[in-house]
Amino acid sequence: MILEEYKTPITDLKNAVSEIWGRLDPAAVKEKIAEKEEFSASPGFWNDTKKAEKVMSEIKALKNTIEPWESLMKQIEDMEALYELAEESKDESLVGEIDTALSEIQEKYEKLNILNLLSDEVDKNGSFITIHAGAGGTEACDWAQMLSRMYVRWAERHGFKVETVDMLEAEGGIKSVTHQITGDYAFGYLKGEAGVHRLVRISPFDSNARRHTSFTSVFVFPILDDSIEIDIRPEDLRVDTYRSGGAGGQHVNKTDSAVRFTHLPTGIVVACQTERSQIMNRQTAMSILKARLYEYYREKKEQENQKFAAEKKDISWGNQIRSYVFQPYTMVKDHRTRHETGNIQAVMDGDIDPFIEAYLNNKWQGAVMDKDDADL
Repeated sequence: MILEEYKTPITDLKNAVSEIWGRLDPAAVKEKIAEKEEFSASPGFWNDTKKAEKVMSEIKALKNTIEPWESLMKQIEDMEALYELAEESKDESLVGEIDTALSEIQEKYEKLNILNLLSDEVDKNGSFITIHAGAGGTEACDWAQMLSRMYVRWAERHGFKVETVDMLEAEGGIKSVTHQITGDYAFGYLKGEAGVHRLVRISPFDSNARRHTSFTSVFVFPILDDSIEIDIRPEDLRVDTYRSGGAGGQHVNKTDSAVRFTHLPTGIVVACQTERSQIMNRQTAMSILKARLYEYYREKKEQENQKFAAEKKDISWGNQIRSYVFQPYTMVKDHRTRHETGNIQAVMDGDIDPFIEAYLNNKWQGAVMDKDDADL
């Protein structure tokens, strides 16, 4: 690419970043930061530790809102100055440096733009992700295990911490599993993964090598911090304890350390059995229950205010949000955004960011639709 051909992409990128920078209202954000920092310097600020930590967290969040974009604006100005210098001096030797700068800034812009879409109250939080095998028997249990591995690999790619808090094993795979994924914006990224996932392949469990279709559901809930209160009355909770499952021998837990909570008003059931201590399992189960209730009441409010049907559908044909086809061809296709790829192995190894980004972009634009609506 010759020097002149860089003018348009530089201008387009600058306009895109400037548009978002203006929408962030940096002057107002900086004023809020200054007010909170002044408050944090006042005598006795740390007397109330909980309140102080909340204020410091708010300062950090506000700075994270504008500082990366401010840095990006500065990089664009530097690149623009370099281009103008090259243009004035007719120095084509600077093309390589301009090209590198443009690529780096474009990549940063795309990442920041995705984070900019994650503005809901709990998007920045960690996440619980629960996977249930649906129609398909042994095939579906194997498919649930494959999906579980996919999300674990995705989390590891992002440097997130993954803990399995509950698992129900079954012949050929798992009947259900819940992972706790800890890291900034884990819930914001994963929330669009909720729904039914469909697998089409030649079954390794079929001696006649026939093609099978299996279904697995994915539910995603935010890990809630102290800033969000969920009221759970003791009389609304049934608590059951039982022995954790294990591989046998010394790994079998001989005490009733596993815990199951049933929230009677909603019928929501959660369990945790991974810790040897019942106290630890109770704490984790309560965190999951609060996360489930938060989503339950949020979706209920949406249904009342917007008549919006949340993605609580049967785990069966016609309700899938995404299809994974291994045979007779290879393709992964999201039926809401129409994003697809033929590299199914990369997807199963955790490369699902393009699907996540397509969902977030479409949702922000108000263009998310399910497959049936798209075909009307």
